[in-house]
This record gives sequence, C-alpha cells and structure tokens, in this order.
Amino acid sequence: MPFKTEIPVTTQDLVTYLQNNFGDEVAVPQLMKAADEFKCSLATVKKRLKTYKKGIGKWNLTVQEVRKQLEKTYVQEQKVSLIPLKDENFVPFGNFNAVKKILKSEAFYPTFITGLSGNGKTFGVEQACAQLNKELIRVNITIETDEDDLIGGFRLVNGDTVWHNGPVIEALERGTILLLDEVDLASNKILCLQSILEGKGVFLKKIGKYVHPAKGFNVVATANTKGKGSDDGRFIGTNVLNEAFLERFPITFEQEYPTVKTEIKILTALSDQLKIPMIGEHVEFIKHLCDWSDIVRRTFKEGGVDEIISTRRLTHIIRAYSIFGNKEKAVQICLNRFDDETKESFWSLYTKLDDTVDTENVTES
Repeated sequence: MPFKTEIPVTTQDLVTYLQNNFGDEVAVPQLMKAADEFKCSLATVKKRLKTYKKGIGKWNLTVQEVRKQLEKTYVQEQKVSLIPLKDENFVPFGNFNAVKKILKSEAFYPTFITGLSGNGKTFGVEQACAQLNKELIRVNITIETDEDDLIGGFRLVNGDTVWHNGPVIEALERGTILLLDEVDLASNKILCLQSILEGKGVFLKKIGKYVHPAKGFNVVATANTKGKGSDDGRFIGTNVLNEAFLERFPITFEQEYPTVKTEIKILTALSDQLKIPMIGEHVEFIKHLCDWSDIVRRTFKEGGVDEIISTRRLTHIIRAYSIFGNKEKAVQICLNRFDDETKESFWSLYTKLDDTVDTENVTES
C-alpha cells in the first residue's frame, strides 16, 4: 500500500487559513477542513496548532499572541529596579555603619541582626542598600513559609504549568541583598536555605537546574530573638531555630534603641518631613517624648515594667500630632495598643515629665 505524501504546511499557513475562514475560535470540524485544504492529516494540523489549544477540542488562534504579551510583561517586571527609596531624613545609629560596610564590600557574609521590636533593624538595612544603590529583596518570614515560597515552584499560567522563581532565586541570580525579615518566626522548613547560606547556590531539583550566586549576593536576617525562642512570651510565635541554620551566620549584631540624643534627631527630622514648625513648644515636646521613652526602657531592663516604648512608637506619636495638632491626643491614642494598666502608668509618667500637659485636652476632633 503506497504511503500518503503530505504537502508541507506551516503553522502560520494554518492560522491564516482558519482565521480568514472561521475566525479566532475553532474546533475539530474546522481543523478537518484545514487538513483537506492543505492535503495533510488532522494529526499534523493538531500538532502545528499545539500552542493555540485552550481546551478539549478547542483552539484559540490569539492565545499565542496573548502569551507573548504576558511573557513580555513578565520580563519587563523583572527589570524593575529593586533599590529601596532613599530617606533623606534617615538618621544612622547603632550597627548601621558596620552593616553598610559589609554590604559595600560585596563579600558573601551572612549577617544576623537581633533586637527588640521597632528599633530600626529592617529600616537600617533598607537605607544601607539605598545609600549604596544596591537592590534589596525583602521576604517576610512566617511559620507558614516553606520551600515553595522561598525557592519557587510550578504555577498554572494559561493552562500551562510554568516554573516561577521564588524571591531567593531572584536574589541569587540578580546579585541582590536578600533580607529575611522576622526570621525567628520560621519553622524548620527554612533549612532549605542551608546551601545558600554557605555561598554555594542551590540545585532546583524540580527543573534540574543549578543556580549559582551572582556577584554582590548576600543574606541579612532580622529577628526579635537570637533564634532561641521567647522565654518571657513577649514575642509569641517566635521559634527555636535549628542550630545548624544559626551557625551559618558568621556574625550577629545586637541592635539597641538609639540614645536620647539620636532619637531627638530622628523625631526632629521626621517633624521637618511632616512640615511641623520647629518652634519652642514642639522642640520641648520631642525632648519630653525621648526622655520619657528612655526612662521606660531603663525600667523595662530592670524588670519594673513588661512593655516598652519603641522608636517606632515615638514616630507614630509625631505622625499623629501632625494630623490632629494635639499632643495629648497624639500620645494617648498611640498608647491605646497597651493594656489599661500599662497605658495609665505610661501616661502618668509622661505627665510628670511634661508639666504643660492639659489632661482634659484629649478631644474627639
């Protein structure tokens, strides 16, 4: 029996014929007519139009073009700069200069920064990158964070299963700083980063590809604890991190709250940014706030109170003041996050430091 000789037909030939005669949406009957037109088998037509298939027995001749546009958009998104915005009012303190020096060196040197909440750990890393014109990828770690979140995995795109890099792989390939924020909330699933913390890159077993770290790649982790959990229950949700994981960070910086002098500079810079007139009354307000927080922190260290006034909390108060124009209201509404007893004790202490306080001047306006 002689073999049937098929006339060579291109995908574009088929698409043009089908669109001209049947439009963009076609099914098997239309594909059979195309097969007859070009004297080829239905199997050949289906093979040529494989990338246009959108379901069982259905083809959309615009799918490929849409996919091209999506891929083009994806590529453009990847080229977006990840350099943090520089805060012109940023006041460096604590370990900032040391962290900046490590990042500037471009040496691979994983760094762990620990300290109480709201003392500028994350913001300091962001501003170091901003000043060095370095890209930063920040990953907020939770107990649910797993290998798929960090490394990447397969995603369904237009009916196709496509591999998408996770933030860790993006940082590796781009040579950016990878910030693991609140890393002490992680479970043992974080151990998927072991080889990366050794500077060796990682093998993506799902797609059979090895990713080497590009020049400039580094890892910084921030945490409220040292990875040993929170014995006093202050930081609920923090976990005891695997010793092998912690050991892969050569150094640990202990971030303290800024001094009163530095904190005054921070609040003054913020006030300038918010266009609050730096007249005598506001200057005194800032000084009272910083003295107040310093006393609370010293009392906290001595075990006299269970809560603390963070630098972040002070900036909240300044922002509240810029909105309401009422310092009493600004302080009190920013103290509302504490339990009643703590709130009252903190407010009582503040009124002793600031004798201009009008305890009746907390309006609803």
